Amino acid sequence: MAQHHKNPAWTWLAPVAATVVLGLKATGLLADDAPATFVLAAVALGANVFAAVHHAEILAIKLGEPFGSILLAVAVTVIEVGLIVSIMLSGAENAGEVARDTVFAALMIVLNGVVGFCLLVGGQRHHEQTFQLQGATSALAVLGTLATITLILPNFTLSARGPSFSTIQVVVIGAVSLVLWAAFVFAQTIRHRAYFLDDDAADIAAQPGAKPGDRVAAASLGLLVVALASVVFLAKALSAPLGQAIEDAGLPPGFVGVVIAAVVLLPEGIAAAKSAKNNKLQNSLNLAIGSAVASIGLTVPVVAGVSVAMGTTLSLGVSASGMVLVLLTLFASTLTLGTGRTTILQGIIHLTIFAVFLLIAMVP
Repeated sequence: MAQHHKNPAWTWLAPVAATVVLGLKATGLLADDAPATFVLAAVALGANVFAAVHHAEILAIKLGEPFGSILLAVAVTVIEVGLIVSIMLSGAENAGEVARDTVFAALMIVLNGVVGFCLLVGGQRHHEQTFQLQGATSALAVLGTLATITLILPNFTLSARGPSFSTIQVVVIGAVSLVLWAAFVFAQTIRHRAYFLDDDAADIAAQPGAKPGDRVAAASLGLLVVALASVVFLAKALSAPLGQAIEDAGLPPGFVGVVIAAVVLLPEGIAAAKSAKNNKLQNSLNLAIGSAVASIGLTVPVVAGVSVAMGTTLSLGVSASGMVLVLLTLFASTLTLGTGRTTILQGIIHLTIFAVFLLIAMVP
């Protein structure tokens, strides 16, 4: 816990550096199309993603579980929404599909990549791990409902053509997604908080010096706001070069969503893997599944509102192969999280599905 008693220099230098880059860009001292601008913005973006998650983790430890996992998930989702909305507002080609591609990629990365890697690492070191069955199944039920009504249902409605909802449908689905996320948070933090705690979480929280001081937490709160704002503005500057780089590489346009989801979920995935390695699988699942629930439950309402305000069509339904992967992932996750115990075998199964997802994403 010593690393959380202070903010390392890089965690406040990153937001400061990003502010400088954005200032130079706004004043014209850095040309928009210059390679140096792209490199500086990309480095600053990556550093601020990690800085934002670090400061969110400081506040999370200060608040305690499961509030900490919720805060981390919300912080990551804010970054994700900022990236998506910036691309939508840029008017880029396929901008109406970037939300679907990102949410779908986040679901696959979390439930197969992150969870699979956590189970592999934890199973390799501890042979068999346990978690709270009630909490995991509750989270999976919410996630499965959100994934089905936002990524699969649009392919079968009749009011709008293509994999899209009509205006009234997208508004209602956005509201329903938000309500589901709020209900999940209420159950996780108030009504059934014990379902989402490790057995020894209370003992750890009670240890002297386990939590950061008030000054450190206050500094992290301010730096978190600056880092998140920097990520949003830097993402807008990088949206066009990113799309061009993916096109030059010969990858499908939808691969932009995979890149966005991977960038924002990488720090949280590392935190989840560390928890699994330390035999804290419940915390890993809180981080992983909680971020997936927030990714859909918070992203869909925001992008729905943006699309209605802009008068654009929001494509949410995934392809036929995507539907197969969603259903396979939910099926495998139900079996994995349905016993309260996991081994290395479940980790390998989920990583296999993740590898297939990457294959289909690169070669549809």
